[in-house]
Amino acid sequence: MNWKIGLQFIIILAISQLLSGQGKTPKVVFVIVDGISADVIEHVSTPNLDAIAAKGGYTRAVMGGKRDGYSQTPTISAVGYNSLLTGTWVNKHNVLGNDIKAPNYNYWTLFRFVDAYKPKLKTAIFSTWLDNRTKLIGEGLAETGNIQLDYHFDGFELDTIAFPNSEDRFLRIDEHVITEASRYIKADSPDLSWVYLQHTDNMGHQYGDSPQFHEAVLQMDDQIGRLWKAILYRKERHNEDWQLYITTDHGRDKETGKGHGGQSDRERLIWIVTNTKNLNSYFTEKKPGIVAIAPTILREMHIRPTKAQLWEMDGIPLTGKISLANLQAVRQDNTLHLTWDSYANKGKLNVYLTTTNTFSEGGKDTYLKMGRVDLSAGKAKIDISGLPASFYKVVLEGKYNSVNTWVVD
Repeated sequence: MNWKIGLQFIIILAISQLLSGQGKTPKVVFVIVDGISADVIEHVSTPNLDAIAAKGGYTRAVMGGKRDGYSQTPTISAVGYNSLLTGTWVNKHNVLGNDIKAPNYNYWTLFRFVDAYKPKLKTAIFSTWLDNRTKLIGEGLAETGNIQLDYHFDGFELDTIAFPNSEDRFLRIDEHVITEASRYIKADSPDLSWVYLQHTDNMGHQYGDSPQFHEAVLQMDDQIGRLWKAILYRKERHNEDWQLYITTDHGRDKETGKGHGGQSDRERLIWIVTNTKNLNSYFTEKKPGIVAIAPTILREMHIRPTKAQLWEMDGIPLTGKISLANLQAVRQDNTLHLTWDSYANKGKLNVYLTTTNTFSEGGKDTYLKMGRVDLSAGKAKIDISGLPASFYKVVLEGKYNSVNTWVVD
């Protein structure tokens, strides 16, 4: 009889542990390593990135929005950071260059979503540039709801005493940043962290495609290895669920590898590495945009924004089930021709239209439901003769996700 009681106790304990594990909110770290096109990361030996990808996956990705379209986005550093942070392209977030003149804070960053929906979670940033926190995240600004991060370790580009000008200045800053990020994560376990490393882009600008640039990539991989070791420590010693997303903000020009900012294939060609297990076929089959990382993190952290906020996000979650992606809309006279990629065998999509963009001004757009279409068809025609306008926002809403596009005359 005693052995039966013992067996029942073991079974109950195992089930309770399983259920408690399923209910965990993941700890998330996302890392931007500056200016490394996918062909370079695939050419140079990166054992630590490879080890992380072996747990989850690696994919080529895109930075730059719709080329020659309304969302075309400069392949410039701060523009890429904000595209990741907000899950939107430049036509929405309005960060056009590294001067970060007038961000549109109506498109929330990951940190603001966490602050609003799960304020008890701890946030942190480890970065060279002060502007990443003060301008992009907008810490302490009325326009961002006076958001405050729990911990910051940044602004070292301003410190010319500890880090005097030299060729390896940003390598030494990156070492400083990664050492503290690894220490803090190991000791304090923040829930959402952003780590930013700069040196690779500096070497790219100075030397282009070269042994010096490739050496900088090797040094970055070693730094990522130390961060990964800190994450593994937390996973193993504290039974925490950690997810790591690593990407870059832009590629490099084809001719020399020194420049970026344009829309050539190589300047737009980036990549994503993650240890996340629940990757879907959109991650593996398509080249997702950098804007896909934000909705993925929100999904994994069990944060569900309002429908109005979700309908503005340009990224498709890279984990879990999705209904569709890659919505395109072309106007011909009084008809909108819609096409999309289906990621489910059956189901219906709701089609919504609005001719306003008041969301960008902090207001609310009124959408008209234009009907329901078959998901698996991958295309539909929408009669807009009763809704004449020179601008439309189109949303297709599926069971697992929604997608949006603009039509601009």
